[in-house]
Amino acid sequence: MDSIKVFGHDWAVNFLRKALIHQRLRQAYLIVGMPSIGKTRFAHYFAMMLNCQHEDLSQRPCGECASCRLTLSGNHPDLVYSELDPNTGALKIEALREVMRRISLKPYASRYRLAIISDFDHAKGQAQDAILKTLEEPPAHARILLLASSTEGLLPTILSRCQVFYLRPVPSETLREILITEYAADPERAGLVARLSSGRIGWAINAIQDTTFLEQRDQALTLLEQILTQKRVERFEVAQDLSKDKASLIRLLELWQTYWRDILLHAEGSPVKPSNSDRLPNMERMRYQFGADEALKALKGTQTLMSQLSTNVNVRLALEVMFLDYPGLKS
Repeated sequence: MDSIKVFGHDWAVNFLRKALIHQRLRQAYLIVGMPSIGKTRFAHYFAMMLNCQHEDLSQRPCGECASCRLTLSGNHPDLVYSELDPNTGALKIEALREVMRRISLKPYASRYRLAIISDFDHAKGQAQDAILKTLEEPPAHARILLLASSTEGLLPTILSRCQVFYLRPVPSETLREILITEYAADPERAGLVARLSSGRIGWAINAIQDTTFLEQRDQALTLLEQILTQKRVERFEVAQDLSKDKASLIRLLELWQTYWRDILLHAEGSPVKPSNSDRLPNMERMRYQFGADEALKALKGTQTLMSQLSTNVNVRLALEVMFLDYPGLKS
């Protein structure tokens, strides 16, 4: 972490601070929100707040004590993390059992030992069961922070034992001001990134700090426009190339999703300002060429593939199916 600040989620920070001051902390918390909305930063901020050594509770986390500095450096001995299986992307039962074992130990240097379990929605039912005993009979020194994109698929017994925080998307104008004031971003660039972010503060911060982001974005959208002029065999060749790097594909599809959404809104005469406002002439042309129905079909196809990428789907075949849903296919 490069900062102790949490942007755009003041209500959640204030809630936790009041719970700390009034000694109403829970043993387990579930932090829910779309990817890159700030769940990990919020979890670390909470961890720092709990173990900060500042005498004034209202001033925690101070960012200066030994505990805060260790958290910021990523080397705090009382912070325990989970890891996804590198082959399947699942959160396996063995990994969760190891996390539970480690937080059962007494803290090494702080008042609490904390587990930060990211992507908890990647844990299947039996794996989720691995933490139930600890949730039911938690050690006094242990706190568990679960991070998930949604509560769908989570066991009711897990939900009932957690304080749930739903991190909401940050308004575009708020995001724009954060990027300008905190990251010295150019106002025009900040506005574009804020609109493209869909309210994801983490995504926006990464994008504004990446000097190649806008160039890569232009290349991604240009590729999409080229695909819409291609024949089936040409689209399938693109699918084969894109299937080789799932991480890059996810970022690409996120951009394409914003573009199809913009075209759909534009085709329906929506007053909402498009995220990709700098490509309005292209969207105007595509609006008349394809219409709202085709744009909606393409948007749904893109969203379907994005959801499939968290499974063991054959990526190339799934891309080919999506491209068949895209308009403009040449015979």
